[in-house]
Parts: sequence; structure tokens; C-alpha cells
Amino acid sequence: MSLVELIAQADERGLAASGLACLDRCVPLLGGDDAILRPLWASLAEAGSGEDWDSGLEQVRAKLESGETGGEAALLARRMLDAAPAGRAAAEVRVWADACSVASLQIHRLLDPAKDADSVDSRRAGRTEGMPPLVAAELRRQITVLELLTNHGAAGLRRALDVSTEGRRVLRAVVSRGARGRM
Repeated sequence: MSLVELIAQADERGLAASGLACLDRCVPLLGGDDAILRPLWASLAEAGSGEDWDSGLEQVRAKLESGETGGEAALLARRMLDAAPAGRAAAEVRVWADACSVASLQIHRLLDPAKDADSVDSRRAGRTEGMPPLVAAELRRQITVLELLTNHGAAGLRRALDVSTEGRRVLRAVVSRGARGRM
């Protein structure tokens, strides 16, 4: 199943986790630490009205207000955070998760030294041949997060967070290598 199909079929929790995972993997571009999004992850584990999500989102935005490191990739990450819906209504979260998916793939595409001839949309729809390695890994992570939440519900959140943590470490290493290369 393509990433586009998985997003179309995901429930509210899966969509919120998908968008949050994309943001989480890109948080190094905003100067955030590994634990900055933990309250949002915790709010997804609880079956509630989403008030914890709302307050957690406000806290994250305040902490990351001036943490942007610059460049087009950081701007895309900032837009992901800014676009996060205050509530977790399925319609709002679906739009956000879809936009985060595109932005995260675009960020990885910008940071991958190998060039990609195909569009991000074609990659999300399933055309994966010839993908640059960083973009291919991000696409796999996005699909894995959605599959975990679809197949395991709230029990899949821990594994989804692990997948996201791995991706964040990879992106942090890529950004660090790029910074060293510019010195």
C-alpha cells in the first residue's frame, strides 16, 4: 500500500502520530533536543479530549520559537510545527499529517547529496525505483509509523517513537556532516 493510501485510511491517532513523527525526525533543524516532543507523544497514548495535545503544542512552540538554524530545510520544519492543529479532529490532523509527510520528504531530499529525478508526490504514491538513500529511508519510516498505528493502535506508539528517534539521529548526523563540510 502506498503512503498516500495509508494516510487516507488512518484514524485520528495514526494521523497525529504520523505528522508528529515527521516533525520529530526534523526537530534537529529547529534546534530542539531529543525530548522536546515527548509530551505530545504521551498525549497520543492517552484516550482523551486532546487538551494535553493542545498545551503540549503550545509549550513546544514556545521552546522552539527561536531555535531555527536557517535554510530551506529548517523553514519547512518550522512550517510543520506552525501548521500543527490545536485540536486532534481527524479532518484537521489528516491535512497536517499529509503536509508533514510532503515536507519531511522534501527536507530529506534537500539534504541528500544524491539528486532525485522524480517528484515527492510520485514517491508517496509508490514510485520508489532510483530513490536517493536518505529519501528512501524517510519514506520507509513514514510507512512504518502508519502501519504500526494501523495494526497495533496505541500499543504501536512506542515502536513508532523508536522509528522516529532513529530517523532523528540520522538527520542530525546528516546536518552535522553538512555543517562540518561548510567550515
